[in-house]
Amino acid sequence: MGQAMRQLFRRHPVAMGVLTLSLVLTLVFALRLATGAIYWSGHVREPVQPWMTVGYVGKSWDLDPREIDRIAGLPLPMGRPMTLQEIARDRGVPVADVIAAVEAAVADLQARTGGGQE
Repeated sequence: MGQAMRQLFRRHPVAMGVLTLSLVLTLVFALRLATGAIYWSGHVREPVQPWMTVGYVGKSWDLDPREIDRIAGLPLPMGRPMTLQEIARDRGVPVADVIAAVEAAVADLQARTGGGQE
């Protein structure tokens, strides 16, 4: 088997290179998919914390983060997403106020979308 592979690489180096690259990329994307699925299966409906971004909250609660932003009156992300702690600091308000606004937005969206169902 090893000899046959070496012959294929010698006779068709470009095709075998493309095949090898495609196999490596497939493996990378499969691993990313698997690790994401494993991670998010244990982080469903997490309580809102200061270190979270609105995107993280949206992913955890299976809600549109931009809708959370809109309902909570938060700024849309520009560049790097900000944590709730950073948003509170920029606004000069306690982080508990920002968390309460996000929790209210999550509850509102859950009620609108029938969110108790899985």
